[in-house]
Amino acid sequence: MRTGVLLLHGSSGTPDLERKRLLEAEGYDVLAPKWFEQRISEIPLESFPLDELAERNDRVVAMGISRGAEAALLLATLDQRIDAVIAISPSAYVWGWNESGVQTSAWTWQGEPLPFVPYDPDWEPEDDPPSFVGWYRQSLERYEAEAARIPVERFKGDLLLIAGGDDRVWPSVEFAELIASQRAARTVIVAGAGHRPLFPGEQPKSGGQWMARGGSDEADRELGALAWEDIRRVLTG
Repeated sequence: MRTGVLLLHGSSGTPDLERKRLLEAEGYDVLAPKWFEQRISEIPLESFPLDELAERNDRVVAMGISRGAEAALLLATLDQRIDAVIAISPSAYVWGWNESGVQTSAWTWQGEPLPFVPYDPDWEPEDDPPSFVGWYRQSLERYEAEAARIPVERFKGDLLLIAGGDDRVWPSVEFAELIASQRAARTVIVAGAGHRPLFPGEQPKSGGQWMARGGSDEADRELGALAWEDIRRVLTG
């Protein structure tokens, strides 16, 4: 049985070619598209290359980190060809894009923007580099968020959630726990890890927006090592 992997990067905007090579070495057919240029605004979920993967594989796994995990979870609720999801530092909600005070949904489906949680315009970071986890929590407290919750219960396939308790970008452990409360899922958490776990053989990531991401090299590697066997289990089906 041949498995294809849709590997989705986060808001750094850079495909993770090192992780792609790691998965290809395990024998998987991996596509790692660059899915946005400058704005995570009204990205058509139909634009992800699922057709190509589904045509040449028996199984399709969506694997993403951060905003890529958000996309992977959404795709799984909308496209029945996805058999499993590996969501790293996931969100439980659809978020948007804030530009010059105008907020738009990050995603569309069949031409319609998906409901999203607005960002609280009154929030200000208190540290440097900035941690944004408080922004997400404050926005969820201020606005009605249920309409923007990703309906993970619609997805019937295998689901693996990986999160670090010291994630400074957004509260990924809280998001993972909310997702797991909605449907069966395997959750791997390390309290001291941050937003970017490191799987065996990977080097620390750089690039992306100037921000705090939390964790440490040791804790991020611990999370990656703990999750790796679960990842391999999901990929083999």
